[in-house]
Amino acid sequence: MIESSIYDNYKIDFIDNFETNDESYYFIYNTNRELYLNENLNVPQYKDELSDFCINFLLYIGTFKDKPCFVVNVDNNTNTNFYSLLEIYNMNPILYQMAGRGVLINDWYNSYKYCGHCGCKTVLDEKDMMMKCPSCGQVHYTRIAPAIIVAINNNGKLLMAKHSYHKNINYALIAGFVEAGESIEEAVHREVLEEVGIKIKNLKYMRSQSWPFPNSLMLGFTADYESGEIKVDHDEILKAKWFNVKDIELPPYDISISSWLMEDFIKKSEN
Repeated sequence: MIESSIYDNYKIDFIDNFETNDESYYFIYNTNRELYLNENLNVPQYKDELSDFCINFLLYIGTFKDKPCFVVNVDNNTNTNFYSLLEIYNMNPILYQMAGRGVLINDWYNSYKYCGHCGCKTVLDEKDMMMKCPSCGQVHYTRIAPAIIVAINNNGKLLMAKHSYHKNINYALIAGFVEAGESIEEAVHREVLEEVGIKIKNLKYMRSQSWPFPNSLMLGFTADYESGEIKVDHDEILKAKWFNVKDIELPPYDISISSWLMEDFIKKSEN
């Protein structure tokens, strides 16, 4: 998982009628949430590179490296220079950070152009990142779904589970979404109990990560085993077991906070 931050060079200032110029960054997304890169595998910086696309909307989102930055939503076409977020990460992890933020803004603006309460066309707020309805006053902020992931230790062994929805990963850490009305810590305890039937203790928050698949904020924790026997539902969780350090198989990509938690567990176990 990447360590550096985009925010040293990023300033947010949302408006929808900003005039483009020839020194800008254009993050062009199709309806598959893929990002366009030019022949040099760079984000376009000249507005004449937009001429081949049918643009649905162009949204100024601030400055990046002291240049205006735009999210551009386009229809799918035969252009093959669109790349998934995972492909972007493998090519350029720093660009992936901006691409992940851009796709979330793209999704938000595309989803809330009309008020879900009364159907009136919404407008961008003058100062906050939100769409507001001029008719009923409803406000629509960016959608972020908080989720937890936890590395559970049992005397030097790590609990990992085989999820039915993971096609390319054999075993992974316990994770799940935070539900309405519960704290993040409560969500960790509930998810662990629901998915593998055990209780945990010594819960410790470690770090967070934006996860645009599609719109999560991942919150990473460590914990110790307290009691109970592993029981899985054979639906969402197919298997679960305790792994010795030497048997832990890291994910094929280090894009996720899961990799960091597993590597951190291995390092601490070896010291």
